[in-house]
Amino acid sequence: MPMLIGSLDTFYYIPNFQSVASVPTPINPKPFLNQLTGQAVIVKLKWGHEYKGILVSVDGYMNLQLANTEEYIEGQSTGPLGEVLIRCNNVLYIRGAEDEDEEEGQMKE
Repeated sequence: MPMLIGSLDTFYYIPNFQSVASVPTPINPKPFLNQLTGQAVIVKLKWGHEYKGILVSVDGYMNLQLANTEEYIEGQSTGPLGEVLIRCNNVLYIRGAEDEDEEEGQMKE
């Protein structure tokens, strides 16, 4: 399950997030984010809130626009929010939501 982690200055691509002990490879985050556009994503903010929705667009500063968004606080859904704009400096990480579905399937087996 690939994941992009970092700050505004440096991003690291972790191809297999479960083995965090390995050294992450720095990548350009813009192609990664453009690849996720139109797909279901999970965005975790620095203070722990998660937003699940469809990534509509990303601007040059890497601000995110999500549609059909649902907010999760401490793993509990607070309900649907609809369209959401997230400022770039609040993002801890972003990943594809399909990755979470694959993980849950593996855990149940």
